[in-house]
Formats: sequence, structure tokens, C-alpha cells
Amino acid sequence: MNVNEISFENLPKAVAHLVNEVEKLKLLVEKGQAPTLPQKRIPIGIEEACRVIGKAKPTIYALVQKRMLPCYKNGKKLYFFEDELLNWITSGKKKTLKEIENEAEIEFKKRSKGIRR
Repeated sequence: MNVNEISFENLPKAVAHLVNEVEKLKLLVEKGQAPTLPQKRIPIGIEEACRVIGKAKPTIYALVQKRMLPCYKNGKKLYFFEDELLNWITSGKKKTLKEIENEAEIEFKKRSKGIRR
């Protein structure tokens, strides 16, 4: 909520916003924590992207060309965000044998309950 937006019509909304903010501050004081500011997302270049995901430049260029790797292009230069690269890596996780067995067991139990009716 913007301070300039406070008027008689939206006074209840402004008060609710202030109460919410005071509650957040109260929780922080009780826990003895300093308020955390949101992290700035700073773009990185291709060299840093290579280091983050452990791939060579030609591989990165190929993944970008196939639109498989999240990136941004301004002019001729490619930019990446580290959190997006890490999310890209985790999205390709292969399930362990134990995870596959657990899923199969859950699915088997669901189907066997439906048959018994």
C-alpha cells in the first residue's frame, strides 16, 4: 500500500495494512531477528553460467538455441539468473529406485481399493 493512497474511502484498508505490518514487526522482535530484505536478482554472463551448471560454452549455446535453458538476450549478449539455472538443474531430477517403488506401491493400493467395491 502506498502512503499517498490513504483517503477516507480506503482508510479501513490502510489500517488493516498497518496492523499486518505491526504484527510482522512484533514477530521479528520476539524472535530477535532483523527484518530480511528481498534479494536482488543480478544477471550473470555465460562464463558464470558455465560454472554454475558445470557445462562448456558450446553446450550452453546449444541448450539456449534449443530453448531448453532459461536465458535472456539483450543485443548479442546472453544473460542468466543463478536461481533459474539451479531450478533448471533440479527439474531434471531422476527418481531413485526407492521413490519409484513407493509411487508404484501407492498406485497399487489406490487401484486395489477401487476393485474391492
